[in-house]
Formats: sequence, structure tokens, C-alpha cells
Amino acid sequence: MVGGPAAADAVARAHRLPSLGVGLHLVLVDGFPVLPPAEIPGLVCASAAFDPNMARAAARFFFLPQIRRQLAREIRAQFEAFRATGLLLDHVNAHKHFHLHPTVAGLIIEIGRDFGMKAVRVPSEPVRVLHRAFPREHRAAPLYSLWIERLRHKLRRAGLFVNDNTFGLAWSGNMVERRLLQLVPHLPNGVNEIYLHPATSGSPAFSAATPGYHYQEEFAALLSPSVKSRIAELGIRLVKYSNFATPLTKT
Repeated sequence: MVGGPAAADAVARAHRLPSLGVGLHLVLVDGFPVLPPAEIPGLVCASAAFDPNMARAAARFFFLPQIRRQLAREIRAQFEAFRATGLLLDHVNAHKHFHLHPTVAGLIIEIGRDFGMKAVRVPSEPVRVLHRAFPREHRAAPLYSLWIERLRHKLRRAGLFVNDNTFGLAWSGNMVERRLLQLVPHLPNGVNEIYLHPATSGSPAFSAATPGYHYQEEFAALLSPSVKSRIAELGIRLVKYSNFATPLTKT
């Protein structure tokens, strides 16, 4: 989140870990823009934050040409802010998976060409795998499954690399050690992203915005010797998107 209050600290940490695959997490709802609000008045509320109502924002992005032009400027500004960090752009996705929106996806593909974008996360979590890993917990396929497959097709048609699956969506904020140990033996062949929100501590405001999230336990799960050992036993290879993708160039 290049416009986030801790972005500078995150960039400094990433530079100390050159093997880390760092992506751009575009924020277009439920957050603050990179551009001054006066330049994108149709995207922000009186508080200078993006519209928190995702349905309303989605409709405006789709139907209003002047809003789409402002959206394009903000997306470009966030790509430019990432480039200014000097980090390699490993992949791109969007806050709240808003790149499922066809207008947003189209703009990301078009603008990302200018910044060497190679890969985009597809938030596809197969329910059949969840049922095998957690047989006592019932999960239905998300209502936006059709949009997921449309996004996958659109990205591949544009020459971008996409992951096969993303796990951790159904239990967002609760991918603790126990869940990881249950999940990893059931990972299907292919490129699987496991989605966590690790932190060593949280502010009251952050915790209030995401009740029920176990940030510190997710952080501990990533450092768990048991998880590391199980991954090694199963022959799972840890990778990043840039291991598979080549830059998308403008033609």
C-alpha cells in the first residue's frame, strides 16, 4: 500500500530483504489516495478518503467516464510511487480484491504495461480443497466466482502470469499455525498463494476495523518451525511470482 502511513518503513525493510517478492497492493476503496484529493474529487469523500461503499464505487467506476479518468490517474500514481521505491515489482493486486472489477482490471493491465508489470494475483480459493483440509467446516463457493474466472482469462490473454489458487480468503485474519498445518498437505499442484495478515502488534483503530483478526498469531505461524518442517517434508517449493513471469511490455 504505497499510500499507507507505514509505507516508508515497509520499503526500508524490503530493501534489507532483497530476495523478498514485493507487490503493489493498489488501494481504491477503504483507504486514502496517493494523489491530492483535489485532483480526484470524484473518488474521495469529504474526509479525503476513498468511498468506503464498494458497491457505489463500483457502479461509478463502470458508468461514469469522468470517474474512470480520475481512477486511471490514481492507479498510475500508485504505480509511479512503487517505482520510486526502487523495489522490483513482483506482482500486483488490489485492496479488497477490487481488481475483480472489469474497469479496474482493464486499467491495471493498460497502465501496468508502462511499469514492467509481470503478474497479478487471482483470488481463487477452490472450495473442494477447503473441504478436504477442513472437513468439519462448511464453505460455499463465493458469489463472485464468475468474476474470478473472467479476471483470470483477461489477465492471461494480456500475457500476464497468474497464480492457480489463493488460500486464506475464507479464514482471512485467522490463518494461524493450526490452519496452515492442516492446509499444506492438501495444496493442489501448481502455484498456490497463502494469504495472511501478519503483524507484531496492532493499533486500536486497526483492530476495530478488522475485528476477529489474529495478526500476531498469523505472524507466529509464518515463523513456526513446525510449518517450515512440514513444508519441507511435503516437497513444497517456496517461490515468488517473478520466478515464473516475464515483464509485460507495450507493443
